[in-house]
Amino acid sequence: MITLFHHPKTRSTRFIFLLEEFGVPYEIRRVEVRKRDGSGAVDPRNPHPHGKVPAISDDGTVVFESSAIVLYLTDRFADRGLGPLVGELDRAPYLSWLAYYSGVLEPAFVSKFLKVAVPRGTAGWVDVEEAVPTLITLLSRGPYLLGERFSAADVLYGTTLAMFRDTPLMERNALIDAYVDRVVNRPAFQRALALDGA
Repeated sequence: MITLFHHPKTRSTRFIFLLEEFGVPYEIRRVEVRKRDGSGAVDPRNPHPHGKVPAISDDGTVVFESSAIVLYLTDRFADRGLGPLVGELDRAPYLSWLAYYSGVLEPAFVSKFLKVAVPRGTAGWVDVEEAVPTLITLLSRGPYLLGERFSAADVLYGTTLAMFRDTPLMERNALIDAYVDRVVNRPAFQRALALDGA
């Protein structure tokens, strides 16, 4: 049984979405987290080393960090077809876009949110204005990151872009908007929203 350590309206909500896509049994264990305003605290019931969410436990095996959880779950439930298997041609771009998410896209948005300039030539990531066009180019080739195939990577990207598309952190783009709409209009996402605060 998968246990998702969750706090409402955080990055862990997208893992309710992903688990709903898998259609496997899981439980949500709500934990407290530190908040931006200084409230909250690290919850000792949360296995994440810094008390953040998401984290999952698969009968005691703990996985944390979004890209790692996505990869673990798509390998664990390979029969669900939400991630390319070892040996499939799409596996290489799938792994690359999972790494790009955590190593480039998230740091780009965090840097812009915090108003911290990305150190050119030394940082492993780029600014939002360079990262988003990369995604636009990719999505011009197909409706999802892997072309015609919806994958668990789209859960990460689609929900993140949905969160930021109506903010000053990124400019609106019709291709990105259409992609986000395809992802968030999935029934599993709607079920996740209903379960988010439960």
